[in-house]
This record gives sequence, structure tokens and C-alpha cells, in this order.
Amino acid sequence: MQTTYRNLILLLCILSISSITAQTIINGFFPNKKELTVASSYSLKSYDNFYRGETLTAGNPANMGEISSSIYSLYGEYGILNWLSTSATIPYISVENETGALDPVQGVSQVEGVQDLNVFLKAKVLDKTFRNSSRISLGGATGVTVPVGGYEAAGVLSLGSGATVFDGCGFVQFTTPSNLFLEVQAVYSLKNSSDFEIPDAVMYSAKLGYYNDWFYAHAKIGVQNSLSGFDIGSQEFIDAGGPNALPEAEVDYANFYLDLYVPLYKKTLGVSSGYAVNMDGQNYNKESGFSFGLVYTVR
Repeated sequence: MQTTYRNLILLLCILSISSITAQTIINGFFPNKKELTVASSYSLKSYDNFYRGETLTAGNPANMGEISSSIYSLYGEYGILNWLSTSATIPYISVENETGALDPVQGVSQVEGVQDLNVFLKAKVLDKTFRNSSRISLGGATGVTVPVGGYEAAGVLSLGSGATVFDGCGFVQFTTPSNLFLEVQAVYSLKNSSDFEIPDAVMYSAKLGYYNDWFYAHAKIGVQNSLSGFDIGSQEFIDAGGPNALPEAEVDYANFYLDLYVPLYKKTLGVSSGYAVNMDGQNYNKESGFSFGLVYTVR
């Protein structure tokens, strides 16, 4: 079961509700050598409250009412070796607001298009099994995110920050003989843009999960801490250009994720579902939503 489990659940960070820039996306499971896993997912999230600085306020920037996002993602991971894999993700996103009010920068009430291509290389550096069959593994990953959709990065309805992002990640995972596991990871995210001074960020996550022959489930807390930037609505924000400078804001958050995977056909095809909600933030939306996906593994 362990091999099947690794092949089928390593996608769930991608298939959860948030976009790929809003959470740590690497996990501690690895495909076997020459195994390819492909997943597609649909996510719907929305918010009508916003943290201006650290203060949660009713309504959204520019009085747009509820803002909703539909995200279609395609993900693949390939096992180069049993301890080394590579993955790629690309999402198509549609964002619109409830009232039809125009974005103050882009002059439209709906934006859609391809967002960013994300490519990662992940390696396992330690995998030790103890006498009682519990196991600990350590690993790391490095990745790059490149904007490929040609979208406008400024404005309330922007699909993304438009930055090229370089990530370095380390993780540790402990699994008990009863298939209960705990995973912790940390990421440093270096962001580069020719148009904006986008803050670098540190991200952390802690995941508690369980699996058996019939399903896999985990709950996760994800935290981002930006290392610089200004508060939306502050004088510094106004002086920088207001909505034109939104990518330069200090964006912090603490999100909760709940994900479920169920295999359907010969342990190669399965379905995933997820729920996510923002618990706290700074210059971030108070969003929640659901996701659904299909997962296919080729051995």
C-alpha cells in the first residue's frame, strides 16, 4: 500500500483550493522511478471581506462586492529516480466581481487567462525506518515560477504578481505504523520583477494526515510572512500609486486546508476534493472555497 499511496496523494497540495502562489506546494511523498502522475482540477473561491493592513473590513477594495475566482489547473510529476522527481503546474484563472464595478487599474470587471508556469525539482536526502515500523524522511526542493500569460499584474482583479519566483524548500515527514503522519516544511521565496518591488516571503506549513486502502485525508495550516512591503491604505501605499502598486504590499496570511483523495479504478485513477479558508491575514482577502480534481498515474 505504501507505494500506491505515494503515487496517488503527492498531488494534493496542488489540488487544494488556493492558487499555487498562496501556499507551499511541495510534499514529502515521491513517485517511483519512471512513474508519471497527471492531475487536473477545478477550484472555486470567493471573498467579500478584506484585511486592510491587519484590520478586517467589510467589502473589498474599490467597492467591488464579492470577488470570485475559478481556477483550472494542470499538474504533472515524473519520477526521475526513486528519490528524485520533477513536477510542473500551470493554472488558467478567471476572476470577476459581483457588482460589475470596473477594476481601477485595468478598467474591466472580469479578468481571465493563463497565470504562471511552476517547475520544481525535489529530492529525498534521508529515509529511515525504525524497529516499530515508524518512518522519518527528510528532503528538499528548488523551483521557479515564471509568468507566461501576459496578464496585467497591477489592480484588484489581477491574476498574479507577474514576478519570477525562485523557491527553496526543506521538509520533514514522520509516519507511524498505523499510517498516521505529520509533515512540516519551510520555504524561502525570492521574487523578482522589472515593474515592482515585490517582497520576498517565508512560508511554513504543518500537515496532519491519515491513509488506508480506501482513502487519504489531511488537514494543513499554511502561513506566509512577507519580509517587506507596505499596508494597503497607508500613506506609503498612496504615494507608491495606490492600486497600481498592489503587488508591492506586505501580504501575510494563515490558511486552513482540508483535502481528501479516493482511488477509483485499479489504483491508477482517482478523485480529490478540498476545502480551504483564510483564518487571518494582512493585506489579504478573507476567502474560502472548494476544489475537485481527477488524478491519473502511469507506471
